[in-house]
Amino acid sequence: MTMKEKLADFTKQGKALLAVNFYNFETLKGLLLAAKATNSSLILQLSESSLNYLGIEPAIAMARVMLKEFDVEGWVHLDHGSSIEIVQQCLDAGFDSVMIDASEKSFDENIRITKEAVKLAANYNVNVEAELGYIAKLNQSQKIEPTSADDAKHFVEATGINALAIAIGNSHGFYKETPKLRIDRLKEIRDVTNCALVLHGSSGIPDDQLQLAIRSGISKINLATETKNIFMKKLQSLLADSDEIDLRKVFPKAIDAVTELIIKKLNTINI
Repeated sequence: MTMKEKLADFTKQGKALLAVNFYNFETLKGLLLAAKATNSSLILQLSESSLNYLGIEPAIAMARVMLKEFDVEGWVHLDHGSSIEIVQQCLDAGFDSVMIDASEKSFDENIRITKEAVKLAANYNVNVEAELGYIAKLNQSQKIEPTSADDAKHFVEATGINALAIAIGNSHGFYKETPKLRIDRLKEIRDVTNCALVLHGSSGIPDDQLQLAIRSGISKINLATETKNIFMKKLQSLLADSDEIDLRKVFPKAIDAVTELIIKKLNTINI
């Protein structure tokens, strides 16, 4: 089943897929161990920074091989593509899904750029995600400016996207205070759109809010910050009082920490 088909199916069923960023072999292995342990499907996400670090072809090759090795149903997704050029590169490399993020541009420009990405992706039959509204990125103000339901309806109809990331009180990175999602706005958007709705910035959102968001229309939940944070914190604690230089002895415990985190997340959303 393609990712586009899976997301459409989950949207109808009122379920959500977990989409988790990976950064190297170790974080990827931790994610897939969790998916295997819970018999869950998983979206493996790569940001442009990760693609610059790993290389597009090596990154997707590693993801494909590992999905097969662990016998996990999963897909590879470009997270926050900033240009049509990177979208095209990922389409050519065989990505299952691409995100074009023109959310910081004007509404009309966002539509224009997103339509271009949708047109390109049609030749590959892959999922296309876009973003509408203010979802704070790292070091940006975490002010709440929820996506308008009217704007969402217009945007989805004008672009033909398969998935839309919306602003409902969420933000990227860790929260300065416990977030409170605008479930009322989510329901309004769900009522007037037919595409999958995506929640970015789930790191730090309480479990009960994530579950309520799924019941109210969210079909894809993105997780990144908590994954790299727990991996690095575990490594730092292991190395603080150790002279060990064999990474093959140190990394497995950090992989285990990632696996434990993702198992908890998958159990939370698989309601």
